[in-house]
Amino acid sequence: MRVFTPNEVAGNTGGKYLGVLVAARYARELNALPRETLPLGQGKKLTTRALDALISGQIEFRLVKRRKREE
Repeated sequence: MRVFTPNEVAGNTGGKYLGVLVAARYARELNALPRETLPLGQGKKLTTRALDALISGQIEFRLVKRRKREE
């Protein structure tokens, strides 16, 4: 089992909480892919793959402001 420190996660995102949110979103995207098209590292769990990708800088993301609900 790989242990990710908060400093590692915050390195590419600017904050540890944002890093965890980005990695979780990426893990959900990986889960939606067909099993045959998943990236290398078949033995790892999706969350570990997502955190590895985040720490190595393979994930590009941008923040989008939420739309206000119109009533």
